Parts: sequence; structure tokens; C-alpha cells
Amino acid sequence: MAAPRALARKLIDEHLVDGDPVAGEEIGLRVDQTLTQDATGTLVMQELEALGLDRARTEVSVQYVDHNLLQADEKNAEDHAFLRSACRCYGIWFSKAGNGVSHPTHMQRFGVPGKTLAGSDSHTCAAGSLGMLAIGVGGLEVALAIAGEPLRLRMPEIWGVRLTGALPDWVSAKDVVLEMLRRHGVSGGVHRVIEYHGPGLDGLTAMDRHVIANMGAELGATATVFPADDAVRVFLRAEGREDDFTELRADEGATYDIEDEIDLAALEPLVAKPSSPGNVVPVREVAGTPIGQVVIGSSANPGFRDFAVAAELVKGRQTADSVSFDVNPTSRQILVDLTKAGHVTELLAAGARIHQAGCLGCIGMGQAPATGQNSLRTFPRNFPGRSGTPDDAVWLCSPETAAASALTGVLTDPRDFAAEHDLRHPDLAPPKRSAVNTRMLLEPLPETEAAREELVKGPNISGLPDFDALPDRLEGPVLVKAGDDVSTDEISPAGARALPYRSNIPKLAEFTLTRIDEDYPRRAAETGEHFIVAGSNYGQGSSREHAAITVRYLGLRAVLARSFARIHWQNLANFGVLPLEFAEPADYDRISAGDVLVVDDLHDALAAGELSVHDKTRDEDYPLVHRLSRRQLDAVLAGGRIPLLAKT
Repeated sequence: MAAPRALARKLIDEHLVDGDPVAGEEIGLRVDQTLTQDATGTLVMQELEALGLDRARTEVSVQYVDHNLLQADEKNAEDHAFLRSACRCYGIWFSKAGNGVSHPTHMQRFGVPGKTLAGSDSHTCAAGSLGMLAIGVGGLEVALAIAGEPLRLRMPEIWGVRLTGALPDWVSAKDVVLEMLRRHGVSGGVHRVIEYHGPGLDGLTAMDRHVIANMGAELGATATVFPADDAVRVFLRAEGREDDFTELRADEGATYDIEDEIDLAALEPLVAKPSSPGNVVPVREVAGTPIGQVVIGSSANPGFRDFAVAAELVKGRQTADSVSFDVNPTSRQILVDLTKAGHVTELLAAGARIHQAGCLGCIGMGQAPATGQNSLRTFPRNFPGRSGTPDDAVWLCSPETAAASALTGVLTDPRDFAAEHDLRHPDLAPPKRSAVNTRMLLEPLPETEAAREELVKGPNISGLPDFDALPDRLEGPVLVKAGDDVSTDEISPAGARALPYRSNIPKLAEFTLTRIDEDYPRRAAETGEHFIVAGSNYGQGSSREHAAITVRYLGLRAVLARSFARIHWQNLANFGVLPLEFAEPADYDRISAGDVLVVDDLHDALAAGELSVHDKTRDEDYPLVHRLSRRQLDAVLAGGRIPLLAKT
């Protein structure tokens, strides 16, 4: 008799095409669906062109336009036109600008329990709320999945988190995932799938689960999985898609590689202080901190309830004079539902600024806060400078905490605000039937029509750079020595200045690592071959492969780190940059910026798995390890996966 299995293990087993599903081993998974968004999708479409694809091989592939929505000049509009043309060429759905943020919109229209989803956005894991195995990866991984290739990754451990009890009034799903971050930090989930189970699930809607699953990315997790139960059935019924429901649960008696438990009844409102999602404390501990901006929205709080509870809190009141109160609807559909229920009127009357449906301030595309002012947001990330303000101070919280603080002008525990004003917690069930409108989702063209389409490329859309093979000897200086938990936002910044160049690698390279070293792009271009040395969890956060391509374009050949975040590690290898780890973590402290490093007989050393780097400046040697599979090594040696594929 087979041993009882966790749901995540069932999903992996049912999609396994090769490899041994033992933690740490490389496996290949069949991909049913893909998701791309405009900040990463332009490169995906260029990669499909380089691969010579004729038509998508997946069941469903969808391209969303939700990031680069500000059109201060022609660049973002050119990207949108290019993406639409690529979707017409390759048989991909196209979600127009303003239709909504990819994750909740995909959940509403395409999410199906039991399916796999690969997305070129780290928050793709949000779809685990429906019982999907949804994994954020680099763009090239998605391009290959669209072309019918398996998704290859390191087999994760399964981390079971048992939920008990029920959330108290004024405490919500955001506080659950903030509690996970408080306990485990931003690298606690690396190479793990988090599976939530237990009786506490009964009080969480599908959109509540989306909030928790979405921020599995902030824990560094490969994916987050919830069962497909009655809450998922109710959600799909409201979307007119109940026929897509399949009940999926862990087997009775299933065990997990790691186990944890959260009593929901014991939770309180939490907030992540600047400038890390893992810097979590109780709201009461920092209550009274002045606030200059409050923003509600993003994929981390995208549901009807998240906006409605804020509307109920501010109803009949006016936000503080010192506060800009911004509301970013996450989909056009949710905005219509909120309008029908009267919540938009309540928000407007309280002083809210209602923006278009999209990511906006979450990716630094507008809504940058003033220097020296605290910005309180229901977003998933608060990495330094991500907001668009270099010296920002962004805090992350629930909609309840955000709305209460918008009214008082200082960080406020919503329980205390409710007690002071004798407020009862509102009953906010989502609509039984959502305002479904699919007219901004453009279906793939029939194959015969698609064959006649051509890609539309404006002047800002450059070709992919040609990268040479990895030499057998590397010698160069350490141009940057970075600390722990460096995010891809710090490597390749988002924001209104840089994002419009997502399709123009030479121009985007001018922004590379400038949040750590403003002079890096110039020095790298002049130096050529060089190294970066980093601490633990290097490359956390966004899946953007630009953070690997632009450094490679500027001459980077290897990163020596204590450890890497999962997606960036893979992206570096995909574009021919060696991700190497110190065999002795303390050796990180022995190397300084400016030291000249040498690696000889590199090809043989990589094959043998025994490497060392010689520091010419200090005349010292440091042992290194790599965790690349043979397949990944072949790609690195060839200069990246695209050059390797071109050879075969």
C-alpha cells in the first residue's frame, strides 16, 4: 500500500517527466499553463523568437500588461504593441493594460485546481491558493515551457504548516503570512514548497489564501499550495467556472519534511518595518509612528474583501491631512464589484485617490513617497528604493491596519481604532456572482491567421545580446562586494526611470547595481571580465532575468556568494554567469572589493566539482562549490542556454 502523500507531492508526481523526486535532485515537470507580465514578458517574447517557436505548446499561456502602465513617453506603449503582436504570432492570450494585475486576474479567469503554472513573476505562487502547483521562474524558463519543454528545478522539501483556530476581528490573512516571515525570515522557504492544511483553513476564503500564497515568494519558497476544497468551489462558482473545480487534498496521515503550526486565534496585527518583508513586529510595538502615505492594493491584498474592509473603516470619515490615501484596484472586475457595492463611493468620500487596475506603486511605477516620510502599504515587498524613492521608508501591513492608520495619520492597530470608535467588525462576504467581463482578454488567433502575423518592434526594443562561451581561465577584479539578502531590485532596479528599458538591454544596463554602487556600470564597461562577491540569499525577490543579463552584458563572469536565492541562481546560469558558493562561508570576509581573483582550469574543475579561487591581491586560495546539474553546466560553458540550444 502506497504511503499517504502531501498534496504538493501529488501535484509533483502527476507532472513529473524525468528525474528522481528526492529533495535536492533536479527534476523536470510538465507545464500546463504559463503567465507572463510586461516587465518580464518582452524578453520572453524575444526568447520565443530566438527559439524559432511557431505556436505555444501549453494548454494556456497568458501575457498580462500590468506593470509598465505609465506612458510618459513612447517606450511603454511600444512594449505593449510588441507584446500584443507576439501573442498574435505565438497563440497566446493577451490581457490589455488596465484589465488587472496578473495574479488575481489569472486566478479569476484561468486558475484550475491540479494544474501546473510557470510564470515569469516571482509571485506566480499565488495561484497555489486554488490547489495549483504554481512556480515563479526566470523568463527563459517560461519561454522554454511555452515551447513545450519541461520546467527543471531542484526537488523541494515539502513544508507542512498546520492552521488551527480562527482569525480574530481586525486580523486578516496578511497577518498570517507576516507571522510566517516573523518566524522564518526571507530565506526560510528556499527550496521548499509550503503546504497549508488543518482546520484553520475553514475560515479562509480562496482570496484570503491568495494573500498568503502570494507572499510565499517573500519567504523564498518554490511554491505555496492550499487544498482545493469548498472555498475554492465557491470562488470558481462566483467566477462562472464551477465546472473547473476538482477537489484536491493531502491524503489522510500525510507527513511532511518540515512541520510548523499557527494558531490563527493567537495572531495580532503585524507590520514589516523598512526595508525588508522579514522585519516584522506587532503594530502596537510601533504605534504612533507618523505616516505620510497609505496605499491599498497589489497582488498581496487583491480581493474584494481587502478593499471593502478598508472602505468600511473609513466610511463617513476623512483621512488625516498629512496622508495621501491611494487605492490601486487589482482588477477591473473587482473594481466593478466594489462600485456596485458602494465601497468605491465610501473610499472617494474619505479622500482616496483611485488609480487604474495594475501594479503601479508596488513596482515603483508612480506613487513614489516623499523622502523622509513613512509609506504604509498592503504590498508584498519593501526592499530599499523599490518604491522609486532612493531613501524610502516603506512598511507592509494588512488593509485593516492601513485604513486605520490613514485616518489617524500614525501607525495604528485597527483593534484599538475600532475600540475607540465603537466599531463592529463588518461582515464582508464577496459577491455570489462576480462582474465577469472578458472583453479585455484577447483570445489567441487561429493557427492559420497567426502564421500571417509579424512582430511589431519599436525603436526601444533591442535584440538579445550575443554572449560568448565561458573561458577556461577567469581573471578580474571584484567590482562589488555586497552583503546579505541583496534583492534583484538592487541589482536591476524597477521604477519609472528604469522599467521602460526592459526591452533595451544596453540602456537598462546603465542602471545595474546603482543602488549599491552608482559607478558600477561605468567601471564594469571599462573593466570587462570581473567578479561580484556577495553574502547569503543573493538575488532574493523578483524573478526578473534582467538582473542576470545586464551584469553579464557588462562583463560579469562569476558571482561568489555564501548562498543564492533560487530564481536568481537559475537565471545566472541561464545566461552564462557562474553562481559559485564559498565552501567555507567565513572566506567571504577575507575578500575585499578591488581584489583580483583568478580561476584556472575552470572547465575541468567544474566537471570534477572541486574548485578554488586564487586571490592575487592577498595571495590566498579559497575553496568553492557549485550546485549546478550537468545540464546547467553545459549551458554555462556555452555562454547560456540560448547559445547552447543554437548549437544543437
